[in-house]
Amino acid sequence: MSAKKAAKGSPKTGPRYGEKAIGAASLEFWDNPAPERDYEINIEFPEFTCLCPRSGYPDFATIRVGYVPDRKIVELKSLKLYLNSFRGEYISHEAVANRIFEELEKGLAPRYLEVTGDFNPRGNVKTVIRVATPLKEQP
Repeated sequence: MSAKKAAKGSPKTGPRYGEKAIGAASLEFWDNPAPERDYEINIEFPEFTCLCPRSGYPDFATIRVGYVPDRKIVELKSLKLYLNSFRGEYISHEAVANRIFEELEKGLAPRYLEVTGDFNPRGNVKTVIRVATPLKEQP
């Protein structure tokens, strides 16, 4: 393999196991072990990447997910692979944060959810996108 560019697999080797796992990624939700209690889960992914839809240059970010679960929690490896699936996608910062929020909200139906995309500066502009729900009242 050339030192200049890492290709996705090759005719001889095919995709690597990580590429296969990312390609098959989907969010997985588990039962909450303590649904009777309000508690907060905070998850941080400091190596998020996607591609700028205008220039094609890579965008780097820290994605933070904070939520108060109801009946479901997100399985962490599935979330990691799902977030890694954005690395080859041309998508805006705003669209990234909103899509992650929508997918998690749909699968979790949490009491509270917040997704923050804290993007590294590029072109002397730093972007932080925050999407959140209001806290749900307990019945």
